[in-house]
Amino acid sequence: MDHSFLSGSDFVGITFWVVSIAMWASTIFFFYEGMRVSAKWRTSMVVAGLITFIAAVHYMYMREFWVTMGESPVVYRYIDWVLTVPLQMVEFYLILIAAGAAVSGGSFWRLLVGTLVMVIGGYLGESGMISILLGFIIGMIGWAVIIWEIFRGEASQAASQNASVSSAFNAMRLIVLIGWAIYPLGYVLGLMMGSVDANTLNWIYNLADFVNKILFGLIIWNLAIKDTA
Repeated sequence: MDHSFLSGSDFVGITFWVVSIAMWASTIFFFYEGMRVSAKWRTSMVVAGLITFIAAVHYMYMREFWVTMGESPVVYRYIDWVLTVPLQMVEFYLILIAAGAAVSGGSFWRLLVGTLVMVIGGYLGESGMISILLGFIIGMIGWAVIIWEIFRGEASQAASQNASVSSAFNAMRLIVLIGWAIYPLGYVLGLMMGSVDANTLNWIYNLADFVNKILFGLIIWNLAIKDTA
């Protein structure tokens, strides 16, 4: 049997393919639309495009790894996340700066460190370097730091003082609260139910990336377009 081509019965492989194409399409869209917005929003649009571009490149490798090996592309997945997830947190800081909100560098570093703790904890658990449960706990601590900063910390307070960015900021942080909850759900269902279920783990992760990376960028694009108009 030839495992080098995608099978119509391989649901997880199909989700890898769909997300890969969606990331490439989103990248083109964000870079093109970035030329239409005012100068203060272009960096945010470029970062949104970089997030989907990095994901698109990694999904090309992840889909081939899955189709050929039939195993979780753990290393590729976490290399993608260690680059794209911090960039998503950078976006919070960038839109506050673009809107003229007063926010210190401390908020940026808390968001950045929180994302790195979350991703590294998950990788250590999923790769077997530490226990799966300990990796989950470390990852959840990093997520909690992010949630606190964007709902109760300095970033949240700065956003509430600026009407032009408040609605977009609220939508973005709901993605981090609700959309990002899909990741630990996949971790639990795929790794912590007594045995490793690679199919469940990967289609849930793919769904989470599709929703969180693309929708996150679309919210920033919508804010930039409205502010430019």
